[in-house]
Amino acid sequence: MGQLTVLEYDAVERAIIDGSRLSVRRRGGEFLVIPESLVVRDRRESLIARHPTTGARLVIHLDEVEGIEVVPRR
Repeated sequence: MGQLTVLEYDAVERAIIDGSRLSVRRRGGEFLVIPESLVVRDRRESLIARHPTTGARLVIHLDEVEGIEVVPRR
């Protein structure tokens, strides 16, 4: 993927504001995360997130992401 579309950026930003979960596909796996912020580190755009069960902090580099979507609240 390498870079998000404008609609995907909007969806991620809205998920950060609302505390919604994101489904992120990377390296053949799928991660369910709670996004906290979008940052640029070492010239790479990254999503700072937390694991919904353990609360562990995750740094997901957007250039490694194969797909991303907001998980609707129930």
